[in-house]
This record gives sequence, C-alpha cells and structure tokens, in this order.
Amino acid sequence: MNKRDFIKSAAALSTFVLLPSGLWSCKKEVKKLTRLRTAHIGVGNMGAEDLKAISSHSKVDVTVLCDVDANNLAAAKELHPNAKTYTDYRVMLKEMGDKIDAVVVSTPDHTHAPASMMAMEMDKPVYCQKPLTHYVSEARAMNKLAAEKGLVTQMGIQVHSFYDYKLATLLIQSGIIGKVHTVRAWSPKDWGYDGPEPTGSDPIPKSLDWNLWLGTSAERPYKEGFYHPGNWRKLVDYGCGTLGDMGVHIFDTPYNALDLQVPMTIKNECREPNGFGFPQNNIVTYEFPQTNYTTETLKWVWYDGPGAPQDHEDLKLPGSSEMETSNDATEDSIEDKMSLETKIASEGTLPDQGAMFIGEKGRLLLPHFMQLPKKIVDGQYVDITAEIEAVEKANNMGKPIRDYDSEGPKHYHQFVDACLGDDETTAPFSYASRLTETILLGVIAGRFPNQVLHWDSENAKFAEDEANAFLEGDYRNF
Repeated sequence: MNKRDFIKSAAALSTFVLLPSGLWSCKKEVKKLTRLRTAHIGVGNMGAEDLKAISSHSKVDVTVLCDVDANNLAAAKELHPNAKTYTDYRVMLKEMGDKIDAVVVSTPDHTHAPASMMAMEMDKPVYCQKPLTHYVSEARAMNKLAAEKGLVTQMGIQVHSFYDYKLATLLIQSGIIGKVHTVRAWSPKDWGYDGPEPTGSDPIPKSLDWNLWLGTSAERPYKEGFYHPGNWRKLVDYGCGTLGDMGVHIFDTPYNALDLQVPMTIKNECREPNGFGFPQNNIVTYEFPQTNYTTETLKWVWYDGPGAPQDHEDLKLPGSSEMETSNDATEDSIEDKMSLETKIASEGTLPDQGAMFIGEKGRLLLPHFMQLPKKIVDGQYVDITAEIEAVEKANNMGKPIRDYDSEGPKHYHQFVDACLGDDETTAPFSYASRLTETILLGVIAGRFPNQVLHWDSENAKFAEDEANAFLEGDYRNF
C-alpha cells in the first residue's frame, strides 16, 4: 500500500469525528482555546521526555496516552491517571478525535509520518519528534498538508530554543565572520550497524504489540536486542542513523543561521550498503546554493561515528599543534546515545559534538550545547564580549541559563502557547521539512558510497535515477 492509500484508509476510519474546519483545530490566526487537551503517541524513552515537558505547561490536560509497549503505557498512566490509554494510534484518533486538541508524536522514525498525517487530516496541530520523517516524500507531504490546513506544528528539536544557539544564529547573521563558505559539523555517536542481519526469531515480549510496532514497515520476525526499545535507529527500515538523530540537532543552528534551502549535491563517504544497518562511520559532503549569509556556494561536511571528526585544518584550535577531540572510543549505552548532553572540552580540544563555521573573516566554533560560541582568527581566539552584548541587547535575549531542566521545556511550551493563540512556533513543518529533507538526502547518499548525487529540488528527484527509488517507500497494510 502506498502512503496516499494509507492516509485515505486511515482517514476513513475517523470520518465520524471530522468537524467543520477550525472548530477543533488550533490555527495560528484563531484563538479559541483556554486549555489544551493533548494526545501522546509513543510515551517511552524520548516519548516519556516529551510527555513530561508538554505536561509541565500549566494549561495542558493530558487526555490520551498511546504506546505499543504495555510497560511504557503503564509508566505513563501512573503519572497521568486520568488519561485514557490505547495501543493503536488509529483507533485512538478514531475514538478520541473530538476530545483532543493536539497530538504529540514520539514514535520511531518510520511511524512519524503515518501518525502525524492522520492527525493533521483531522485538523489536529502536531508536535513531532525529529527527524520529521523517514522518507523525503513524507516530509514534503507533511509540509503541504500542514500549510493547506493552517495548522500549528513543531518539530522536536528542543535545543532550537536554547540561548547559545539563538546567539550563534544572530552573530553569524550580523556578519561576525563575514560570509560563510564552509561548515564542518560532527558527532562521534554511533547509530550504525555494520554487522549481518540476524537470523531466526525470538519470542515476542508479552508487553509488546510487534505488529503495531512495525506499523507501515515491512513485516519481519522479532529479534531481541535489534529493534525495540532503542536500536531501531541503526536500521534502514526504521531509523535514519546518526545523521538522522544527532545530525538534526547539530545541523539546525548553521542551517537556520545561514538561511539554507536544500542542497544541490550530496556525497557520502562510507562503507558499501548492506540493506539492513546504516554505516557506523559517515562523511557526508553537501553543496548548497548561495544565500545572503554565504559565499557563492556553501560546502558543508558532516562526520559521524567512532573517531569523528576526521582531522582537518579547519578544526584545529588555538593552543593545539594538531586537532584533538574530547571523545573516546568506548561503547556508549543507548541512554548515552540518546542524551543531548556533551562533555565540556578542555582548552585546545574540540568539543565531542559541535559545528565550525568558516567565513571570510575567521571561524566560529559552536559546541553542542549550552556553551558560548568562540571566534577564531589567524589561529587565536578573539574576544567577542562586545558583539555578544550588542546582540543580546538588540534582541532582548537576557542572560544564558545553564540548566537543561528549565531550558528544555521552552520549545514544547512554545508549541502549546501557539495552539492557544499566544505565540508562534520557531520549528514549524515549513522549516522542519526542509531540514529533514537535507538530512535524508545524506542518508540516501549512503546507498551510493563516494558517488556525487545531484538533487533537483524543484522536481523532487535526483539526476541519478537509481537514487530516486529511496525517496519513498511502500506502506504495509497492518
């Protein structure tokens, strides 16, 4: 089944709760609600964090919880005893459509679009975790539908609303290093798998509805330790690798600061594809068209996996004779990989995750995250205190708060406030779909190692026809 047929059949399930346009939707231009009744699809791991942050808003009523894992559902229910619970989001939307105002989607990547599209077809604002979708075609479809219906939307890139990232954006746009010609970004996290596909099957845990977990993806036997709860990110049928996980966060600020669209060319230096897991190490090079903040073209290089980033003159820091990074080769746990936190690097050492802008008048280092950007000119750090103070004053930024517990919910609360007509989101699907498309083009390039792919954005296709097969996928009828 293709995605159009899936959306049509899913929408048909819920026709009896469809209401006149605007009655239950939270459109930007309409202020009708004083409280927001939320439905949460996926409440384990990152979904639990999303639930915690959304529900911390004083005007939110958590109305429905949905998860394919009974253990996740029980834990969330304990925190929100008045919420109804479901295992199938389609049934939930059908039965509760007239009792909810907004939907939060925190599932594995392959279910982001099916669940979000169904909710938006019912005129529900959607907060969807990153990356927005699993396929490029889905990202464009979600953007189109959200625009047609005028819905409030937000992608889950909560650091988008953090002080240091806002500051870096404003500094770059003020011309602090002139026009930018190169960006280098990196994460040593390892959401790849270079091993063989498992054989055989294991008993499905009684707490897990495996058919619903697979959702629209192809049917396959359950194998313990490979899919649920966290390792799905490594696998091509369900996740988007390290690029789709940490890449979205780390791309976000340079992408936003430079006002980029989608790239013209993409090349991924990685191992040959195995059809099951993403490469553990990737070096993805993009070329973007000129914007007001870049030179004629912009080169963007992404490094991920153990040992990232690769040595390069652009990444050498003052006080260091050669490039040093703060990451080590130890195997991270799933919790470590899912964490946004980074270690504070010692002097002369690159942060373990971050981005470097290289411009006409120097470089700007942006650690990931909760650290001030640093300007480097001719191999020396330059004091930019005056520039920071000027940007802070001009934009009423205040001073930074180095506390994730207080800063983290801001992005979520912005979505809630937008639904209530009191704010606007800063990562709506109009922006998130472009950022996600860029990320996914790099993922697709991993299917064609060391080959330059040429992207025709206007017609949404590659010049290399063999790559077009990976822009969308078939939806299983489940």
